[in-house]
Amino acid sequence: MNWKDIQVSEDSTHFVFDGKPIFSKVFIEVLKFHSPGIAPVKDETGAFHINVHGNEIYSERYDRTFGFYCNRAAAKKEGNWFHINEGGKILYKNKYDWVGNFQENLCTVRSSHNYFHINLEGRKVYQNEFAYAGDFRDGIACVKLFSGGFMHIDSNGNKLNNKIFKDLGVFHKGFATAKDENGWFHINMKGEELYSNRFSAIEPFYNGFALVSDFDFRKMIINESGEVIHLVN
Repeated sequence: MNWKDIQVSEDSTHFVFDGKPIFSKVFIEVLKFHSPGIAPVKDETGAFHINVHGNEIYSERYDRTFGFYCNRAAAKKEGNWFHINEGGKILYKNKYDWVGNFQENLCTVRSSHNYFHINLEGRKVYQNEFAYAGDFRDGIACVKLFSGGFMHIDSNGNKLNNKIFKDLGVFHKGFATAKDENGWFHINMKGEELYSNRFSAIEPFYNGFALVSDFDFRKMIINESGEVIHLVN
């Protein structure tokens, strides 16, 4: 049995494989298994992690635990958030109001209502703080400025370009979704628009084409030049 094939039950209290429970233990809550075959669970004693046999992998207990990313899992105890290793030990001294999951060895956190990114040792990787900061993908993250605008930053906290938008998405194969005062569209790595059209809603490009909605709520497919090539409804 591969841990990747283990599923969470419909009521999120146990694990199943081929529609059958894989062990007799039932929990208050479970989340799905993550590499290397570890799952977050919660019972009457608190939150912790188990292996594919249903056995705890450490004795510590937390208020909440989440999946492992970059060999680190987010955990919460007594109002403080941090990351733990597979032995259940807290990995650094800093405590935060909230932490995300590590992506590309960096993680977004919140402290005193401000967002920024930390490294694997739990330290800030740049001096700036933001109203919001998302996960890194291919070395780039979306952040919201305290002025209200959005921009992209690199892994050192530097501006990717000098463009600020009303809203932004992450880059996918060189393009990102962006919003200005007229609506949504796609941009390149320089922050330049790919076309002049604007839409009420938009998705990233999928193999050269994207699903969008116009301001009459019609869904359509556009190409990377913004040309409508197919009406969905």
